[in-house]
Amino acid sequence: MRKILLLSDTHGHIDGAILKHVKLADEVWHAGDIGDLKVTDSIKKLKPLKAVYGNIDDAKARAEFPLHNRFTCEDVNVWITHIGGYPPKYNSRVRDELKLNPPDLFISGHSHILKVMPDKKLNLIHMNPGAVGKHGFHKKRTMLRFKIDSKQIKDLEIIEFERR
Repeated sequence: MRKILLLSDTHGHIDGAILKHVKLADEVWHAGDIGDLKVTDSIKKLKPLKAVYGNIDDAKARAEFPLHNRFTCEDVNVWITHIGGYPPKYNSRVRDELKLNPPDLFISGHSHILKVMPDKKLNLIHMNPGAVGKHGFHKKRTMLRFKIDSKQIKDLEIIEFERR
């Protein structure tokens, strides 16, 4: 069993409140728009990190992290990308591959809108943790925490912070 902390759209912001939750996880996954590598460096000092770069990320972030990160956690096939859309309105860059080879868990960021929803047609779960950074239109800063146990995704929790 793995305890996962999922975050996105930090836009260069990392603080003690976020790091408190990092310490409780087994792994941290970042769905892009890191903003400053101090964010990912701070996380990597504490826990293993899987991340992708987002549209605001610079050449350093793009050199360190991929656009797409596809891997297996326990028995769950995971795909993380920053701009992915959501069921059934997937971004054109991922739509065909999703149909040909759907993961069990598809994760994207970018919208700053927290969403967790099934795609019954592709038999997958889509997650977007919203935005935990302080820049953007979102009113609450959010992250997701959940467990992966064999093939099961369970105990999903929303972590919420005030914007300022």
